[in-house]
Amino acid sequence: MSDEPQIVEQGYSVVHIDAWLIVLNKTTGLLSVPGIGPEKADCLAVRVATAFAGARIVHRLDRDTSGLIVMARDGETHRALSMQFEARTVEKRYCAVVAGHPVCDSGTIDLPIAKDFERAPRQKIDHILGRPSVTNYRVVDRFITPSGVAVARLWLSPTTGRSHQLRLHLQTLGHPILGDDLYASEAIRALSARLCLHADQLVVTHPATGARLASESPAPF
Repeated sequence: MSDEPQIVEQGYSVVHIDAWLIVLNKTTGLLSVPGIGPEKADCLAVRVATAFAGARIVHRLDRDTSGLIVMARDGETHRALSMQFEARTVEKRYCAVVAGHPVCDSGTIDLPIAKDFERAPRQKIDHILGRPSVTNYRVVDRFITPSGVAVARLWLSPTTGRSHQLRLHLQTLGHPILGDDLYASEAIRALSARLCLHADQLVVTHPATGARLASESPAPF
């Protein structure tokens, strides 16, 4: 059911819909929930709730991260899905294109994250005040751009969901995401017109049927 023109026009497309929940494919540049100030009132949650009465947000993607996100259509489903995210039984995978070629083909980044109040909205690695944050990664491809820059495509499977976790973890690893306007250098940022981070797989347990519901959305980059 995914349709690219629909994404451009509405900021999202519907990947799956039933009486209990909606799985959406969000475009880059759209907030998941309202921000501070009237200029940040427009967001995915508001747009979807306008189109589907009762729809409510369960989890978030960063504004510049595209891909799969699930919303509940009633309070009971919202509670059930929220409990799955809290229990970390939801399977999430992201695709990212990063600068450089990681030394290892796979690995785990285990670094605590805290708010960087001096450079908001950035986050920072903080071994004293930071919250536990874990990201598993696997290198899918390594290549050289036409301009001669080494880049790699990664699959990322976070076991925690901290704000900016994937962006900060990869930058700390020495491989910032292309197009990242917060954690990448100007040169790396300029390699892509958008943040090259996309939620391409999402698996939840359907609250009504008990079956695992798997959704996929190939990265558009």
